[in-house]
Amino acid sequence: MRADYRPFEVGNRFRIVPPDNPETVDGRINLVMERGAFGSGEHETTCSCIEIIENLPDVEGARLLDLGSGTGILSIAALKLGAASACCIDIEQEAVTACRHNCSMNNVADRVRHLCGTLDRLAEGDFDLVLANIYGDILLEVADGLVARAKPGARILLSGILWEYNFDVRQRYQNLGCSLIKNYLLEEFSTVHLRKD
Repeated sequence: MRADYRPFEVGNRFRIVPPDNPETVDGRINLVMERGAFGSGEHETTCSCIEIIENLPDVEGARLLDLGSGTGILSIAALKLGAASACCIDIEQEAVTACRHNCSMNNVADRVRHLCGTLDRLAEGDFDLVLANIYGDILLEVADGLVARAKPGARILLSGILWEYNFDVRQRYQNLGCSLIKNYLLEEFSTVHLRKD
């Protein structure tokens, strides 16, 4: 598919570019993304997560879990900052295919495991960083499973949360033993940054 968007910057360290875009050498990290059904990164929740990820002190060497990975953009950003590996899970086979393709274009495919299905397909745990940019009602449903798969001290970054779900999501994860680091209210959605105690 022909990309039909222009490069744009996210945060202080990244630039999202279509395939075949000339490499720009200015210190920013390029995230090469196809335009498609799962977006190329413009959504406020995606930008919010990338801006948080680029400022995390403990991304390097992290094992990360990305639930509802879509295009894989959040995992790709973390991997380009030095994360060791990512497990990307999505219920849509199309999303898994898009994620696999984007990981390959960004030269991180060898560090990514892809699963099509729900969180219960994943037996392992002890992840250092958990990402989930999905709707608030789903974040409530999967809360136990997500927190269980995070190691003590892990960062948990939740987004895709409409304002009306923000309090319930924060309360649910805090009741499961997470501390709130910061709550970000965006234009329509919100992002919640937690640490598992």
